[in-house]
Amino acid sequence: MSAWSPMAPAHPVGPPPAGTAAPDPALSWSATAAARLVTGAGEPEALGGRTWYRVGPRTAAAAACLVLGLGLVGGAVTGSWLTDDGGDDAVGDHFTTAGSLWHNVPVDQLFPATVQGTGAGPGGADRTWTRIAVAPDTGCAHAFDPLLAKVLAPVGCQRLLRATYTDATQSYVTTVGLLFTKADPAAMAALAHRFRTERLDRRADLMPRPYAAKGTVAAGFGDRQRASWAVSVLTDAPVVAYSVSGWADGRGVDVPQPAADAVSAGATTAPAQAGLGNEAQGLADRIERRLRRSIGTATEKPS
Repeated sequence: MSAWSPMAPAHPVGPPPAGTAAPDPALSWSATAAARLVTGAGEPEALGGRTWYRVGPRTAAAAACLVLGLGLVGGAVTGSWLTDDGGDDAVGDHFTTAGSLWHNVPVDQLFPATVQGTGAGPGGADRTWTRIAVAPDTGCAHAFDPLLAKVLAPVGCQRLLRATYTDATQSYVTTVGLLFTKADPAAMAALAHRFRTERLDRRADLMPRPYAAKGTVAAGFGDRQRASWAVSVLTDAPVVAYSVSGWADGRGVDVPQPAADAVSAGATTAPAQAGLGNEAQGLADRIERRLRRSIGTATEKPS
């Protein structure tokens, strides 16, 4: 049984191989270079039929410094080789792990029953959100408005997870979603760049859709009730995180406003004045943090 269910609360390191002959120190680059420096700078002297070079104190000191310097450089390179932590591999492992969280992590770990939003409300007020519905994990068919679906198409859709929350007074409802894509890090970076440079997260025609659960205060939470939203394209995980908020009484919204604008000082729209931008932004931020904390902790094997 899948863990996701609404019913569920390179570089080699080490010494050279054995048997490999050790290099002759006399043939090393450092030894040869030092010899060249000494030979080229000394004074010739005949002795026993052979020509020897008498080295002055300055030349000898320079040679010693060269050998010492080469030794330090070699040691640094060797140390770097021996302590290579495989940074690129670690990043790749985290990215791959994150892509499997939709199947390996329980619902409550990504979408907990209660989320505390310390300082997340207007003026730094605290918020508490209670989960009222979890959608079955699905594909992305009909989950987004056509234009948003087109924008997200390049990264593909592996799975879509959604949950809807309400505030402590049950005045507002907010859907949060985690779209697990089929993309590699390069594709996610390209999508994030597009969202950032074209400000796609500010466009009302690219709002995510809510999840309206029957028999809950979110039953009337449809497309016309969307008031504020946030979209975040992750680059360290194949995930697009989003949220969309509205009033719990089902009232329509004529001019929705992106959360990034609604929470700014001086915002006077109805969503901003009601704090719906804070609802969307605050809950999205906390669900995204939980996702990041889950990377590397998914140990359950897929069923």
